[in-house]
Amino acid sequence: MPLTAGKSVRNLVSSTMAPAGFHGERVERSFFEGWYVKLVSADRAHRWAVIPGLFLGPNGEPDVFIQVLDGSTGRTWYHQFDRSQFQAATDRFDVRIGANRFTSEGVSLDLPGLVGAVRYTTPLQPWPVRPWAPGIMGWYAWIPTMECYHGLLSFDHELNGTLVTDAGPATFDGGRGYIEKDWGEGFPSGYVWMQTNHFSTVGTSLSASIAMIPWRGTTFRGYIVGLRHNGSLFRFATYTGAKTTVLDIDDDQVIWSLISRDGLHLSLTADRVRGGLLHAPIRTEMHRRVEETLDAKVRVRLTDRNGSVLFDDTGECAGLEVHGDLATLLDA
Repeated sequence: MPLTAGKSVRNLVSSTMAPAGFHGERVERSFFEGWYVKLVSADRAHRWAVIPGLFLGPNGEPDVFIQVLDGSTGRTWYHQFDRSQFQAATDRFDVRIGANRFTSEGVSLDLPGLVGAVRYTTPLQPWPVRPWAPGIMGWYAWIPTMECYHGLLSFDHELNGTLVTDAGPATFDGGRGYIEKDWGEGFPSGYVWMQTNHFSTVGTSLSASIAMIPWRGTTFRGYIVGLRHNGSLFRFATYTGAKTTVLDIDDDQVIWSLISRDGLHLSLTADRVRGGLLHAPIRTEMHRRVEETLDAKVRVRLTDRNGSVLFDDTGECAGLEVHGDLATLLDA
């Protein structure tokens, strides 16, 4: 969210305090914004990620899109639209692209091979937004020169509705949903992202990412982890003083361990499986380069400073991306 001539301090404050809204209203070039909407049926047979967004190239050339990932098959689609078909509210989650609409109440889709509506029957559960920490990025959200910003609109909510696919109707009654978003100039050069809200306890959700972050002519390894369980949010992040103690990545697994400032230990083990290719933003274009699955598993173990187990379970139907300059990420 670069602070350009068209973006005043007042605009910056209002947009930072509303991470769900559209941040590109006054940006003319070198910008992207996308909302990640995950829908999983109650029987977990149907797993979809639908991503509406906008990309503006270095000369302002627009690319309005809706990406779709069928998590059960790994198939992906990239539907493009005219710039005039994109509308988005700046103060809330409300995006229209053509005949498709995405809001805090649900989604309505009219795409080739994917038509219907899914409502959210329980309130969204966002990462808390406070002046000193406006969302998942903490105080980093106030810095106007970050390469990429992140928002978490809902850890978990219940679904109701039906989507008609090429294979027939898919019912989402009693299913679970998740929503996050990104905006800025481009994705990090190397990162790991994982998310699941399919644990044995309904309402438990994990969102975790670690990436190389450009900073004042250099880079550092930044990370944000949120584990929401029984109404509590356990935060492990660069800005909370948490430390990564282990990060190992191979063809089969991602093993990541962290310790918080107050001595909580969090261990994440994600099983890597094949997925589908999604387009992701670099500074000049939306480039097909990121493999994502909705079929991973993540074991999560949380212990206190005395070693007592606070949480130990495996999340399924997990989203997982492992991409880019992993050597630098591991060595940082």
